[in-house]
Amino acid sequence: MKCVINNEVVLSRGPDGPVAAHIGAFARSQSAQGYSRFSIHRQVLLAAGFSHWLKQRGVALPDVNCDHTSRYLRDRARRVRLGQGDAAALRHLVDFLRREGVTAAEKITPRRMTPAERCAHEYGQHLRDACALARATIINYVPFIRGFLKDRFGHGPVRLARLNAGDVVRFVQRQAPQLHLKRAKLLTSALRSFLRYARYRGAVVRDLAAAVPFVANWSMPSIPRAIGAEQVRRLLASIDRHTAIGRRNYAIVLLLARLGLRSGEVAFLELEDINWDAGQVSVRGKRGHRTALPLPADVGAAIAAYLRHGRPRSTNRRVFLRGKAPIRGFLGQCGVGSIVRHALQRVGIQAPTKGAHQFRHALATQMLRHGASLTEIGDALRHRSPQTTTIYAKVDLKALRTLALPWPGGVR
Repeated sequence: MKCVINNEVVLSRGPDGPVAAHIGAFARSQSAQGYSRFSIHRQVLLAAGFSHWLKQRGVALPDVNCDHTSRYLRDRARRVRLGQGDAAALRHLVDFLRREGVTAAEKITPRRMTPAERCAHEYGQHLRDACALARATIINYVPFIRGFLKDRFGHGPVRLARLNAGDVVRFVQRQAPQLHLKRAKLLTSALRSFLRYARYRGAVVRDLAAAVPFVANWSMPSIPRAIGAEQVRRLLASIDRHTAIGRRNYAIVLLLARLGLRSGEVAFLELEDINWDAGQVSVRGKRGHRTALPLPADVGAAIAAYLRHGRPRSTNRRVFLRGKAPIRGFLGQCGVGSIVRHALQRVGIQAPTKGAHQFRHALATQMLRHGASLTEIGDALRHRSPQTTTIYAKVDLKALRTLALPWPGGVR
């Protein structure tokens, strides 16, 4: 007798085995996440086959785990050719059963950390809990400190009291030449932060942070690379706003170009962050700082068009969602960067870089050329330090030339 699952998947016979009673709910869950009918049909067939296999081997539902899915796929491969997404489909099933509480959570025995790793981990927790630093900063700092401690103490006990200035200087001298300038500066910033933390804990008596060498910046030699205004217009005009993905991408690029937001700020923007009545958007920047910014009419209209006619149905509170299943928000800033990179490639625009940050530089450059002060630019970009904004003093070369003193000998 035929069996209908979720009003769209037809099986030649009803499923049996320990998972059978949950296959309908699993199909509804996958449908809610935006999977196609074909994909759901495939996942249901696998779930039914897996459930029958479990019954044959006497496996109870609470005992089901990923080891069983691997064994089932090996057994299945002897009879039929496996599909490319079969393993992922069964992982989705097991994850669903765990969320439902009908199977036990997988027990993962954590690898025992070395003393250096443990110390670096505790430092990372301090940055998160006591300093409230951004997750990206912690991700950048902790590996440097783990490497420093491993370099000094190996796999043995970490005795911070034994550190001296020579240890710090030698580590920087060995590592910095192998890194890009920005990474080298991150290394030294991480070391100073860690050594101040060690002194705060009382593990280090001397101010070893002062011994960290400075990485030469040569008075800010690089000029911020900004995409041109005409290139931005071409890029926006090239996006097809007749499609759901096009409406989403247009709104994202417009946010980057008009408000100078960081890619992560766009990726993590939530529905509650937009105050439509006040015409404002609340942006969560570095260290979780919130800033209310005016929402330009064209940006608001682009976001509204996506929300009404492009955004998939979802309980997720992120403004911008993935276009493919599983439907959810972007995992990080890379999703926004990928949208920009592919949009530039599709049009053939030779932009200064492939990332999203060039729109931020472009906004600052335009403000500077329209007479804005560095303070005003810093406020618009939400820079915490005035030093960060001074890089734009080199952008408007025409304005700088008017300040140059004439050559004493004149032109010959």
